[in-house]
Amino acid sequence: MTAREKGFGREPTILIVEYELPIIHFLRASLVERGYRLIEATSGRAALELAASRKPELVLLDLGLPDMEGLEVLSRLRQWSSAPVIVLSARGQEAEKIAGLDAGADDYLAKPFGVEELLARIRAALRRLEGRVGESEPVYRRGELKVDLAARRVWLGKKEVRLSPMQHSFLAVLARHSGRIVLQGQLLKELWGPEGGGSPESLRLLVHEIRHRIERDPVRPRYLKTEPGVGYRLESPD
Repeated sequence: MTAREKGFGREPTILIVEYELPIIHFLRASLVERGYRLIEATSGRAALELAASRKPELVLLDLGLPDMEGLEVLSRLRQWSSAPVIVLSARGQEAEKIAGLDAGADDYLAKPFGVEELLARIRAALRRLEGRVGESEPVYRRGELKVDLAARRVWLGKKEVRLSPMQHSFLAVLARHSGRIVLQGQLLKELWGPEGGGSPESLRLLVHEIRHRIERDPVRPRYLKTEPGVGYRLESPD
């Protein structure tokens, strides 16, 4: 049974992020004949650009990339994309698997692996994908504010706004859930980790700093709203 016959209106697109050419050839030969459409990247930067522009249904991600760590690619991807990610890596130690899953991977296969096992993992991930709400756009826009989640760039009108990595991460979490309250506990966990040193005061300081960069009137914010004692909300996009 082909991928299309399994319930998709068209053949699902898979993004292969892999540096080793023999493995790319192996994956291409194994997946195309099963009805999957493929796009390929051999670097982390190219992978993020393709994920943003082509919006694949699933990502196969190698951790050993030439320009950045695969976990960094995964972390950036998870700031705006909910596409299932299966990590393919020669790093098969338990700690490496835990790190990949904690960073947002849906599954983890250690190299070498068999094609039938890989196909089974892909089918399982795509089954979980069916019925999800459609993928949000990797660019948030409301009024003068534009947040490009994939490129990690922000504009207010025609002026680009410079933010620190932590400020970017905070804004990306809110943009990913725009229109909804994001609880303080969730923000603390996503930004500092379960054992991190963040606090509600740390969040208040971040909000204060960000408002002075993205709001025309930080005292009367148009975009970044506080729900006292609960969390924060970025207004729904236009």
